[in-house]
Amino acid sequence: MKILVPVDGSSYTKRMLAYLAAHDEWLGGAHTYTLLHTVPAVPPRAAAVIDKATLKAYYDDEAEKVLKPIRAFFARHKELKVDFVGKTGHAADTIIAQSDKGGYDLIIMGSHGHSALGNLVLGSVATKVLAQAKAPVLLVR
Repeated sequence: MKILVPVDGSSYTKRMLAYLAAHDEWLGGAHTYTLLHTVPAVPPRAAAVIDKATLKAYYDDEAEKVLKPIRAFFARHKELKVDFVGKTGHAADTIIAQSDKGGYDLIIMGSHGHSALGNLVLGSVATKVLAQAKAPVLLVR
C-alpha cells in the first residue's frame, strides 16, 4: 500500500507516529511511505526581494527542522520504504495535490481534534483533506 503521511512536528504528529509504531500491520514491508511536510510560503512581496537561493535554503531548512527527528524514528525501522518530501504552500492544498499526483492508497495524519465550532472559526487542515482528498484518510487523535 502506498501511504502519504503529512507531518508538522507537533505533538499530534508524534501521537500519529506512536500509533503507527504500536500497530505492526502499518509497519510491514508491504507499505511504502511518503512523509510530507509543508512550509508556509513567504509572502510574495517579501519573496520578491530575496534571492531564489536564499529562499530555497530557508524552505529546505524549515522542512528539515520537522523531518530530522522523524527520520530518526524511521531509521529504527530499516525494513520500511520511506521518502521524505518538503513542499511549500498551504498545508491542506499541498497534501491534496501530493495525494492526487502520487496516486496514494491512504493518507494517515494526526489531527488536533478541534470541535465543529473550532473548525468553523479556526479552519482545519484535516477537515479540508477529508473533504477533498480522493484517497481514504485515517485521522489519529
